[in-house]
Amino acid sequence: MTSKTVMRIMVGFYILLFFGYLFGPLLLMGASAFNTSTFPQVAPWEGFTVKWFGALLANSAMVEGFWNSIWIGLGVICLAVPISLAAALMMTQVYEHVRPFYYTIVVSPVLIPGVILGLSTVVFWDKIGAMVEADFDTSWFYDGMFLTIVGQSTFISAYCMLIFLARLQRFDRNLEEAALDLGATNVQVFWKILIPFLRPAIFSAAVLAFLTSFENYNTTVFTIGSDSTLTTVLSGQIRLGTKPDVSALAVIIVAITLVGATVHEVIRRREMAREEAAREAARRAEMAIDMKLAATPAAAS
Repeated sequence: MTSKTVMRIMVGFYILLFFGYLFGPLLLMGASAFNTSTFPQVAPWEGFTVKWFGALLANSAMVEGFWNSIWIGLGVICLAVPISLAAALMMTQVYEHVRPFYYTIVVSPVLIPGVILGLSTVVFWDKIGAMVEADFDTSWFYDGMFLTIVGQSTFISAYCMLIFLARLQRFDRNLEEAALDLGATNVQVFWKILIPFLRPAIFSAAVLAFLTSFENYNTTVFTIGSDSTLTTVLSGQIRLGTKPDVSALAVIIVAITLVGATVHEVIRRREMAREEAAREAARRAEMAIDMKLAATPAAAS
């Protein structure tokens, strides 16, 4: 056996071990969702069933937590994406020597533990509510959904900003200058040039914000109050023992994630193809103009 053969066997074994470690738990949990056993297990296999999906829908606490997570995720998108876009645009406008300091400040929420973010959010809005003498039972200063959206947005905005910064590095500033020279206002340049260019990044940031919000627990557990999200409901139920309906929920979430990732990839590739077609059309137009300019002196002579 040659050294190359040994190396290939070792690499193959490592790849198999890696993917087994990565996807093995998901496959086992997914399979247990279709087993008739009342305990989530694959062996022994007692029979195929889909009743645990029905049991999941009958779990009112789980359903309520799921919809609360959906609404919180949408709220985080509405708050985190504009904030992160503004932060990324500001990064491109500040002085060169200020950018490292500004970047550190904006990205710092990512490095702060979620427990600290959750507690600080509750304390901050509690003080604000006390200053304006807000009613504890009716004011949104003390609403768990609002506090969770704000608390999650503090660090999710930093993740989204990194997506916008990566996209802005490919932006041609000459397009802005050309539009301004032709009489366009700054508002028109923003909406007709910059936003269309950032559309793929906006979509990616929205997806990232929603998924990060949906699975967050460390911050949510301190801000949600008397309300609940899917993660807090799961945490409470697993402490009492794992049930097959949790496996059914995992199958649904994985399926939704795969569908969302597929849609995102399709949209991204279409956008890249559209940009490539636009660049090719611009190159052809530029070549045609150069040919006409080159032919004009010859015709004149």
